[in-house]
Amino acid sequence: MEQENNKKVSVLFMLFGTLFCVCLITANVLETKQYSFGPVNLTAGIVVFPVSYIINDVVCEVWGYERTRMLIWMGFAMNFVFVIFGAIADWIPGAPYWNGDEGFHVIFGLAPRITLASFIAFILGSFINAYIMSRMKLSSEGHNFSVRAVLSTIGGESVDSIIFFPLALGGVIPWEEMPSLMISQVLFKTLYEILVLPVTIRVVEFTKQHDHEDVYDKDINYNIFNILKI
Repeated sequence: MEQENNKKVSVLFMLFGTLFCVCLITANVLETKQYSFGPVNLTAGIVVFPVSYIINDVVCEVWGYERTRMLIWMGFAMNFVFVIFGAIADWIPGAPYWNGDEGFHVIFGLAPRITLASFIAFILGSFINAYIMSRMKLSSEGHNFSVRAVLSTIGGESVDSIIFFPLALGGVIPWEEMPSLMISQVLFKTLYEILVLPVTIRVVEFTKQHDHEDVYDKDINYNIFNILKI
């Protein structure tokens, strides 16, 4: 008699994965709006994009790096699908009576340069965030989640900003303005994570208790392309 396979799919993991993809796609749309916060210029994507890093922290803390790796690539794939279909819809000529073509193009006709920069920055920043969380959990023996969450966000967001802004906006905005723009993005996104830390901590505690999971990444392969290893 064949041994029964009792492996279950975590409902919470699926919910986090869905929210992760929604946040990335939403951020793509919101990035088309820019606003000023005092002397600092920001994009509206800052409203939702840091949530993806919070989910990254939660998933890595509970299920480990290998599950997080799968989540990051899934988010990349879903974001890519959204951009492709958006570009196709933007390319198709509108009906003669439709007068929203200009606004539609602003949102869905993202410049290839900005889209490519966004994808590269997201992948590398997300994996840096997950790697830091994973290694620090081992070294701290699972303690100091708040410190690990903040430091991993600083690392991930720093890499994200260092890659995205020069690739996407180099030559568009003055180079002397680039450092302050990158630093302000990292600071605002890190502050965002600090403000919601009490909620993040409770979500982590609930998820661990609900799924009876608390993975420590011992002797794993951190190769980001080893996607099917979960």
